[in-house]
Amino acid sequence: MERVYNFSAGPATLPVEVLEKAAEQMLNYENSGMSVMEMSHRSKVFDKIIKDAEADLRKLMNIPDNYKVLFLQGGGHLQFSMVPLNLMKNKVADYIVTGQWAKKAIKEAKKYLQANNVGSSEDKNFTYIPDLKNLKLDPNADYVYICENNTIYGTKFNELPDTLGKDLVSDMSSCILSEPVDVSKYALIFAGAQKNIGPAGTTIVIIREDLITDEVPDYCPTMLSYKIHADKESLYNTPPTYGIYICGLVFKYLLERGGIEAMYKTNLEKAKILYDYLDQSKLFKGTVEKKDRSLMNVTFVTDDEEINARFIKEATEAGLVNLKGHRSVGGMRASIYNAMPIEGVKALVSFMIEFERKVLNAS
Repeated sequence: MERVYNFSAGPATLPVEVLEKAAEQMLNYENSGMSVMEMSHRSKVFDKIIKDAEADLRKLMNIPDNYKVLFLQGGGHLQFSMVPLNLMKNKVADYIVTGQWAKKAIKEAKKYLQANNVGSSEDKNFTYIPDLKNLKLDPNADYVYICENNTIYGTKFNELPDTLGKDLVSDMSSCILSEPVDVSKYALIFAGAQKNIGPAGTTIVIIREDLITDEVPDYCPTMLSYKIHADKESLYNTPPTYGIYICGLVFKYLLERGGIEAMYKTNLEKAKILYDYLDQSKLFKGTVEKKDRSLMNVTFVTDDEEINARFIKEATEAGLVNLKGHRSVGGMRASIYNAMPIEGVKALVSFMIEFERKVLNAS
């Protein structure tokens, strides 16, 4: 069977070149006589794998020396707890709520501190990013929290909020590595790997060193302390070794192709192809305010649920898979992460044009 164009929001498509390299090394990595899945995380071979992965990520994102890079587990959901447990001093934090993941994050934070909702787009089902000017931030807030790209709704913070000097925490799970960012503007960045980095099971945290402290609540579980993981260089316990290895292959793949700047150029082109079509279509329409559109997750609908279902079914049969929108919003969603080739987006638009022609001619 030929590979399909996989528009899944996550776990998402990976570069074919990375998969081929992993397949080539599956049984015998670097003449070690074993698979990466089988080797000790404390071996010299794996030590090089994880150190190379960190070095390449630092190069890709130009991460300053005063930031630690951690390879953890538990996904974004665990970070919803780790962030407040480790960053709270005044036990106050401000959250900008732009979707389900930010809602889950603030709900979790409220178990440990006073979490304020200082901006929300829930009134219009999260189809826009709220006004980021003149936010009413709590003067005692330890940090301001955002989910930078909202996978379900297809929105993106295309500018950062003015935090009035407060530390900015960002969930970048679905936009990390897709465009250049100035890491120094953030106190902490985290990302689940399964959207734009690698396979599910690995979580990356980039944290400014001054925030790594053992001054955490007594009830903070050992495994939820950033300091524990930082002191042990992500090897306090057995890390997701194979996931880290694949992430490392993805980092090298990106570096070989010009880094994040080159990917950003391609991502802009891919998104433009799809959004330009949606903006002139008589059948399909985008669901997000134009100024807040995501480059990674493009959401769209028709006015008829039966047509939506028919489109998803016929697209799947044509090898364009996982276009069904999240169950909470319905419609369609095309996730066009770094690994989605431009040919995939062109194939999708070509299919949509023909589908639209058939539907309109039949009406």
